[in-house]
Amino acid sequence: MKLKKREHDGVTIVDIDGRMVGGEDSDKMHAYIKDMLAGGARKILINLSKVPWADSRGVGMLIGAHTSIENAGGKLVLTNIGDRIDSILTLTRLLLIFKTFDTEAEGIEFLNSA
Repeated sequence: MKLKKREHDGVTIVDIDGRMVGGEDSDKMHAYIKDMLAGGARKILINLSKVPWADSRGVGMLIGAHTSIENAGGKLVLTNIGDRIDSILTLTRLLLIFKTFDTEAEGIEFLNSA
């Protein structure tokens, strides 16, 4: 799993590329989010367009990111979730917690209006 950060219109966008299956990737994601928060990021969008697969540990990574960001006074949205991740979030009722959008533009607009 690769993580890439970019900025757009006051929002920090994290592009995830690859399978989200926990293990070392979980530690990497946690450190990445922690560093962004330490740098002052509070509006964070995670783009999942290049994530073909996530298991329960991968979903746990998203839950951990959500918790860390909310505890720091920030907001998190997910965009471009594929069918696999959508199914997991629906079955686990996590769509009640996560704000999801079809496009980055919609997610950015939401974060900047919140």
